[in-house]
Amino acid sequence: MLKGIGHIALTVRKIEEVVAALCGALGIPLPPIRDLPERKVKVALVEVGNLQLEILEDTSAEGFIARHTAAHGNAIHHFCLLSDDLDADLEGLERKGVPLMDRRPRMGVRGKRIAFISPDLLNGIPIELSEP
Repeated sequence: MLKGIGHIALTVRKIEEVVAALCGALGIPLPPIRDLPERKVKVALVEVGNLQLEILEDTSAEGFIARHTAAHGNAIHHFCLLSDDLDADLEGLERKGVPLMDRRPRMGVRGKRIAFISPDLLNGIPIELSEP
């Protein structure tokens, strides 16, 4: 069952600059920026009250984040909904004919199982489902 918003993801060209500007403006601590070479991405998880912002920078020129920032600049990429039963939620969505990018869960950058609903559902906005 879906339980609420887990995070909002932003794709950016220069993660260090964006994280510093955001945290400086909001007066919140700078999070670590992790380099995940196996995924060709850098990620920072910024805590803003009860909301987490996942800030992503592609370290390659051909990845999905690089393509998104090339097309849209620094932008919101997706939002994440928390699921307490990811397998059952995916099965239910598939039965309803909801277009899925991931029919089976995979590991996300937080080490939790995730799956994406296709951006076709919302005319270009992907939805991530994640275990809490």
